Amino acid sequence: MTIVSSAPWTRALAIASIATAAVALSGCSILEQFTGGGNATRDDSGEVVEGNDNTDVFTLQVGDCLNDATASETVETIPTVPCAEPHDSEIYASIILEGDTFPGSEAVIAEADAACLEAFPGFAGIEYADSQYYYSYYFPTEGSWAGGDREILCTIYDEAGQVTGSLENIGR
Repeated sequence: MTIVSSAPWTRALAIASIATAAVALSGCSILEQFTGGGNATRDDSGEVVEGNDNTDVFTLQVGDCLNDATASETVETIPTVPCAEPHDSEIYASIILEGDTFPGSEAVIAEADAACLEAFPGFAGIEYADSQYYYSYYFPTEGSWAGGDREILCTIYDEAGQVTGSLENIGR
């Protein structure tokens, strides 16, 4: 998966070039055995109760809080923490893309940008243009698509620093 940021400055998150996306590792469904990725500990409701510095990106879900400020381009693992602890971002939406053939990085990015922007007010309780928060997203690469990855994960974050607690219905 690859991540991009909606902020005019990208807090160390860079959009992967089409060339990078095209040569990204394929078979990402089996990446855990090569990357040392793991799972955060979750309670019965699915909420993270014990984080993991190397959480496999394919185990992330809506509501997870991440320490991903230094993530860039293609990622395989991301640090997760309980949302009550200081964190960089929170996953607020999951969008599943359709199709068997990879539509190209530009098309995936356009879909991710539009879908995450549309989902933002439903989560944050305020229109994106009026919010002090930014959104970003993880999206499939050509290689991860070949392994079955179709998920875009939208994240909300505060450019000024770490957040404690959920940003759901924050209204600012």
